[in-house]
Amino acid sequence: MASILIADDEKRIAAFIEKGLRAAGYATHVAHDGASALALAQTDEFDLLVLDVNMPGKTGFEVLEELRGSGSRMPIIMLTARTEVGDTVAGLEGGADDYLGKPFRFDELLARIRLRMRRDADTAAPANELRHRDLTLDVRTRQARVDDQPPIDLSAREYALAEELVRHAGQVLSREQLLSRVWGYDFDPGSNIADVYIGYLRQKLGAHRIETVRGAGYRLV
Repeated sequence: MASILIADDEKRIAAFIEKGLRAAGYATHVAHDGASALALAQTDEFDLLVLDVNMPGKTGFEVLEELRGSGSRMPIIMLTARTEVGDTVAGLEGGADDYLGKPFRFDELLARIRLRMRRDADTAAPANELRHRDLTLDVRTRQARVDDQPPIDLSAREYALAEELVRHAGQVLSREQLLSRVWGYDFDPGSNIADVYIGYLRQKLGAHRIETVRGAGYRLV
């Protein structure tokens, strides 16, 4: 059973996350200050850290910096009410794997956790990269690279969709699977949002990379 550390000084929010994660089958532990969160994260007993930015003792940014500075590769998803672009960039450039603003839907958090827990991509790639043939995704910058061409900027949703396709390269993923895993909650079955974003990725990465399997979904070839 995967174990998740929740670091948030707002006890109501921490309890809400913990209850949901346990219902989803994860083991959990809660820390309410930065120093405790850092000490627990350094024990290597956890598979992922949900880290709030504003905490007493040490901020989430300070915890993040110390963990990455010590070589920890544990996936970290940051939570904060501070959703300005500068804060998001600071978190991602500091080594966070994802950044979610408050308030948030639990289903969205769970979907992001599930994405980060999947580490079945090419193990030869560096920890901050996912690769499939000549396509590389940078986990920290959310950019794509094809061969030796300049980096390609992706939006948060485009990157999450690309990551899901890379992690399951060659596998057909249905629209329902993509909606659940990337958007984190159920859309109207008639929604075409997944098709729209597939189109965006084809424009940026090359139409030949993503195959439409009629009546089934899409796959990265």
